[in-house]
Amino acid sequence: MGVGINVEHLNAFYGKTQALFDINIVVQANHATALIGPSGCGKSTFIRCLNRMHETIPEARVEGGVRIGDLNVYNGTSATELRRRVGMVFQKPNPFPTMSIFDNVAAGLKLNGFRNRKQLDEVVHKSLHASALWDEVKDSLHKKSGASLSGGQQQRLCIARALAVQPEVLLMDEPCSALDPISTGKIEELIFQLKEQYTIVIVTHNMQQAARVAEFTGFFLLGKMIEFDKTEKIFTNPSDKRTEDYVTGRFG
Repeated sequence: MGVGINVEHLNAFYGKTQALFDINIVVQANHATALIGPSGCGKSTFIRCLNRMHETIPEARVEGGVRIGDLNVYNGTSATELRRRVGMVFQKPNPFPTMSIFDNVAAGLKLNGFRNRKQLDEVVHKSLHASALWDEVKDSLHKKSGASLSGGQQQRLCIARALAVQPEVLLMDEPCSALDPISTGKIEELIFQLKEQYTIVIVTHNMQQAARVAEFTGFFLLGKMIEFDKTEKIFTNPSDKRTEDYVTGRFG
């Protein structure tokens, strides 16, 4: 099952440049939460802070606290353990091109020392079912590489890979921006199904998508969380004029 996320006074920096300013947010377990805002406003930096992916960038640092369930993200938790429990799906599908479909899904498990063939089979099959890809690839699991799939299939393969290690939280950074409308629809359907078991945070430029898939939405602007509320309120009756200007298309 998913777990809640509690962020308190989060500030993020790249060298001397501050990218996030005093972010406070409580993300509900087993819901989808969308983050919207113009390009460069800090949405992607924020979700990368949730699983410490920003640490891969030189001179990046964070101040403040993040708790994911019982994990204190910045105090006493290893990045490896954190990323096992917090899966990530990126904007551009990134399957391992030389690996089969099966090995793509099993990659994280093998990295964690998982070797039992029967259990690997079970987890891979279950993850491909959960990502709504099984019926399309079941006859070519070992024959085709991950890179041979279409863009939408590759993105669902990456979701299957993230699910295989049994995370509690799934972060999605613009998962549909490179996809056609049909593939986007499949990913959105998937989000509806997955939030029964996982807590989902999705960064999206597509406001219709936020309205369709998320119960809660946060609006970012210039590194600040301007407003966070139920999605319906954000889109129909926001409290802040800047939110209203953005969702009605006056800027951004």
